[in-house]
Amino acid sequence: MAPTFVTIGVYGYTEELFFQTLKAAYVDLFVDIRRRRALRGTQYAFANSNRLQPRLAELGIRYLHRLDLAPSNATRQIQAIHDRLAKTARRQRSGLAAAFIAAYERECLAAFDAEQFLIDIGPDAKVIALFCVEREPAACHRSLVAARLSAAGMTVTHLLP
Repeated sequence: MAPTFVTIGVYGYTEELFFQTLKAAYVDLFVDIRRRRALRGTQYAFANSNRLQPRLAELGIRYLHRLDLAPSNATRQIQAIHDRLAKTARRQRSGLAAAFIAAYERECLAAFDAEQFLIDIGPDAKVIALFCVEREPAACHRSLVAARLSAAGMTVTHLLP
């Protein structure tokens, strides 16, 4: 049976609700698709990789970092410039700039193969979480990966706080 996918961001969650949501969704593989795996401030410190990985292990959730699905700094700058011009705070963003989407698709998704992705993560995963930080899936590159998985026939659900 093919695994199902969920996507999740960290903004808007408390630490307790974040991990409860993963457990309630029966996530058994957590795929971190961030380039920089740390967050500033104490509110979301639980999502820093060095704290996140041990907590996931306690819950029996395997952790995997897929840097190949993280936008480069140059691609991230495209979105940052768009946000500045639109006078939109990053945490308030509701969508991605067309230029960012095009750059991300060239950089990360041009060679993405959903079937190979499943082979790479192994046969044991049943519910796979794609993780980045933005609250809204449409404001995050994880939605672009999710769209590719959906197009390949995979079931994808976006988890929200």
